[in-house]
Amino acid sequence: MRTAEIQRTTAETSIFVSVNLDGTGSYTVSTGIGFLDHMLEQLSRHSLIDLKVDCKGDLHVDQHHTTEDTGIAIGEAVAKALGDKRGIARYGSAYSPMDETLSRVALDISGRPYLVWKAEFTTPRLGEMDTELFQHWFHSFAGAAGITLHAECLYGENNHHVIESLFKGLARALRIAVEIDPRKGDAIPSTKGTLGG
Repeated sequence: MRTAEIQRTTAETSIFVSVNLDGTGSYTVSTGIGFLDHMLEQLSRHSLIDLKVDCKGDLHVDQHHTTEDTGIAIGEAVAKALGDKRGIARYGSAYSPMDETLSRVALDISGRPYLVWKAEFTTPRLGEMDTELFQHWFHSFAGAAGITLHAECLYGENNHHVIESLFKGLARALRIAVEIDPRKGDAIPSTKGTLGG
């Protein structure tokens, strides 16, 4: 089983994360930000990656550090569980419709972190979460996981639908990319023989 645990403690947050890439999409998530919990639950359920997140952050300041550091810790756990990435599909993409909204997410587990983000929100908050932090979570996750990540809302009006479709798209693309491809055996999916910068 491809599993990993990350314990990340700073002056701003204390986080425990565990992942099982070969799971069933079970989750236990507690960040102190209800809407972020909801999105991380969607990420787990639709990627089939088992996810545990326990974060105690400085929410008396704001939500920035908790959002950023959960993205980093989950990304680090995914990277650790992938190891040298032998046999994985590497690439994944998904269209994710949600009522009037359609999003597209494509990613490459390349070892070269990069985020292209094309999504806009018409309200400053969803629940108690600042909408400007969604892009920051994706950026933090992609950087720590070593993933080239393109996330785009093609169209949509409801802000909740926009971000939820992006998280579900990420989940479905990640599910495809981390799968072991039996035709690849234990080969690293790169002509360079390594995945990195």
